[in-house]
Amino acid sequence: MATIRQVQVTFDCAEPVRVARFWCEVLGYVTPPPPEGFATWDDFDSTLPPEERGAWFSCSDPTGVGPRLYFQRVPEGKVAKNRVHLDVRAGTGLVGEERLATLQAECARLVALGAVCERVLFADEENESCIVMKDVEGNEFCLD
Repeated sequence: MATIRQVQVTFDCAEPVRVARFWCEVLGYVTPPPPEGFATWDDFDSTLPPEERGAWFSCSDPTGVGPRLYFQRVPEGKVAKNRVHLDVRAGTGLVGEERLATLQAECARLVALGAVCERVLFADEENESCIVMKDVEGNEFCLD
């Protein structure tokens, strides 16, 4: 039996480059260099047929630890809650007010990038606080 060693997270979206650049800022990810012979991704993109321009984009963790993120254009818009979402681990190891303050500071940074804060889930007897958010195209994710 083969062992899976890597995973890629794929986002369906309307504007792959825009969404990819948002997630690069959120996670500290980087975009790969353009294909050989091209100075920029825009230069490469301009050589494609019009219907393929901007159809996909990707980014990756510069440390090689996190999964590659792939963004592909789809014709339909988002119509329901995500079945899978990312948890951005901004408060790992923190509890109580310190955790909440850290999450709220990160929330403010992400809102400035175009994210939307949906709701804050305050700590209870079982769970620590987290913040439910949406990215620049409305995909849900959590600050946790």
